[in-house]
Amino acid sequence: MATLTIRNLPDDLHRALRARAADHRRSINREAIACLEAVLIGPVELDDPALLRDLHVLREEADVYVTDDILREAIDAGRTCRW
Repeated sequence: MATLTIRNLPDDLHRALRARAADHRRSINREAIACLEAVLIGPVELDDPALLRDLHVLREEADVYVTDDILREAIDAGRTCRW
């Protein structure tokens, strides 16, 4: 895999990239790669019928269904957790 070094990155661009990375819970490096992929390659097509079929199979095999209420409880529990 190649390495890319960006010189003379404007401070405002760096701040925007850092903020975007934090919003997406990614490293700055991973966010930069995601931005480049979105611009140069295009968005990932997520409604591919084969992908959806595979996801349904995985959900059925796992025999797990997560509701919004379960997700909210998990988020709330994580917020109150004191490590």
